[in-house]
Amino acid sequence: MTVLADEAVLDVVADGPVRVLTMNRPERKNAVDAVLHSELTYVWSRLLADRDVRVVVITGAGGAFSAGGDAEFLRAVNTDAEFRWRALDEARRLVGELVRFPLPVIAAVNGPAVGLGSSLASLCDLVLMSDTAYFADPHVLLGVAAADGAVATWPQQLGPQRAKYHLFTGEPISADQALEWGLANQVLPAQDVLPAAVALAHRLAGLPAAALRATKRAVNLHLEHQALAVMDYATTAEEGHFADPALATTIDGMTRRR
Repeated sequence: MTVLADEAVLDVVADGPVRVLTMNRPERKNAVDAVLHSELTYVWSRLLADRDVRVVVITGAGGAFSAGGDAEFLRAVNTDAEFRWRALDEARRLVGELVRFPLPVIAAVNGPAVGLGSSLASLCDLVLMSDTAYFADPHVLLGVAAADGAVATWPQQLGPQRAKYHLFTGEPISADQALEWGLANQVLPAQDVLPAAVALAHRLAGLPAAALRATKRAVNLHLEHQALAVMDYATTAEEGHFADPALATTIDGMTRRR
C-alpha cells in the first residue's frame, strides 16, 4: 500500500486500484471537526483526478467509524454565523459529491456510526458492518433538523415510518437490524470488516469499469432526485435551529455523554 495523502485527520492510502480513506481521530471516536468536515467534502474531486483509482473504501481509525460532529465544531456552528453558513454549505456539497461520485464507494463500518457518520455510510454504495457497530442519528435530540444524508436516504431504505421513528427518537439501529432492513450488505467480526471491504473493492475493480459506472449512475438517479428534493429544505431548517443560543447547553450535555 502507498500513502497518497496524510492530512492528519483523513488518510488516503492506495492499494492498487483501490483507495482507502480513513477518518483518523481515534482519540475522539473520529468525531468530525472543521478540518475533517472539509476533507470529507473535497476529497472526492481529488480522487477523480487520480486516473488509477477504480473503487474507494471509507472507514474509521480505532474502534469507531465516526461519532458525528465534534463538540468544538458544533459550538462554532452554533455561535459563529459565518462558520455556520460555510459548514452547512459543505454539508450540502458533501451529500451531492457522494451521490454523484461515479466510482463505487464501500463503507467499512468498524464501529459506531453516529450523526454524520451514519449519513456517510448511508450514502455509500455498499456497507460492511461490524457486529458491534450501530447507526444513530441524534439531530432531533440535539434540537436541530436532521439534515445530513440519512434524512435523504433512510426513508427510501427503511420506509417512511421506520425512518421517522429512528430520526425522531435517535434510537440506535444495531448491525443485525441494519442487515435485515437493507442498511448493510454484510455483518462481520470487527477485525474482519476492513479486510473484507478491501477484498470486495478489488473484486469490483476487476469488473468492466464503464459498465459499473453506468449501473451506479442509473441506480443513483433515484437517490439524486430524492436528495435534491430534501437537502435544501433540511439544511435551511438546520441552519435556523443551529442559530438558537439555547442550543449551547444541549451541545455540552450531549457531547459529555459520548
